[in-house]
Amino acid sequence: MKLSRRESLYLAAGAAALSVLSRAARAQAYPTRPVRLIVGFAAGSTIDIAARLLGQWLSARLAQPFIIENRPGAGGNIGAEMVARAPADGYTLLVVGANNFINTTLYENLSFNFIRDIAPVASIIRMPLVMEVNPSVPVRTVPEFIAYAKANPGKINMASGGNGTGPHVSGELFKMMTEISLVHVPYRGAGPALSDLLSGQVQVLFDNMPSSIEYIRAGKLRPLAVTTATRSDSLPDVPTISEFVPGYEASGSLGIGAPKGTPAEIIDRLNRAINTALADPKMKSRFADLGGTVLAGSPADFAGSSPKKRRSGPR
Repeated sequence: MKLSRRESLYLAAGAAALSVLSRAARAQAYPTRPVRLIVGFAAGSTIDIAARLLGQWLSARLAQPFIIENRPGAGGNIGAEMVARAPADGYTLLVVGANNFINTTLYENLSFNFIRDIAPVASIIRMPLVMEVNPSVPVRTVPEFIAYAKANPGKINMASGGNGTGPHVSGELFKMMTEISLVHVPYRGAGPALSDLLSGQVQVLFDNMPSSIEYIRAGKLRPLAVTTATRSDSLPDVPTISEFVPGYEASGSLGIGAPKGTPAEIIDRLNRAINTALADPKMKSRFADLGGTVLAGSPADFAGSSPKKRRSGPR
């Protein structure tokens, strides 16, 4: 049977409408099975803590498990590559940190392009880092630490969660601006780095506040300063590094990304759910207690807030 031009146009329009309705229906039903949140570091890091808090909330509200998978290594690149190569269906997501942006310039031969291959979904929090030492280190202030480091060049070990992470770059910025020599010791996340800092195997760490704050409150670590331009409400008696090193500033931020090509309807559904979580007073209070400030917004807002190269350090 030969169709008229008008009949063909009607059929094409109907097919397009069915396609749109089908995508909308899938997004409305999403998720229908467990969702994996990939963390590129070992358990105990700030990114891991934030992922578990958010995952618990999303699991309860969206009626499917949001499972945390730790894939540490290469400054978070192993986890990022895993997500970049995952099906673009919303069931494999990446917990994004400043390290992912830093790695785009630090590593020359990656098999994926983070900016191109990971689509922004939503931001989660921004937080200060804290410069902290093992209590056995005979310093209590930033000036005392600088003097101690200059008197012991190359003898103080500075831990980090891995090459290219926010703690690593924050520490390197401090070294550069104070002209001191510290030995960088990278780990597969803040958890192992903190373990060795607590035992005295390393002496100093610039850590994102959420993973360290309970050790500081318990007196197991000594905070010297926070890295942001202003003091933290969570540690109001701890000064900023910039009070002693003018111009120094750094902060960390976290968000959620998905494989490129993930349907916009699924990204929008995830974004709405995450923003609802961040508006929950209990969630806001929990992040605030850890030293973080929630950052609700659209996928475009998250893309626009990505770290830019600047002298004041990582964001």
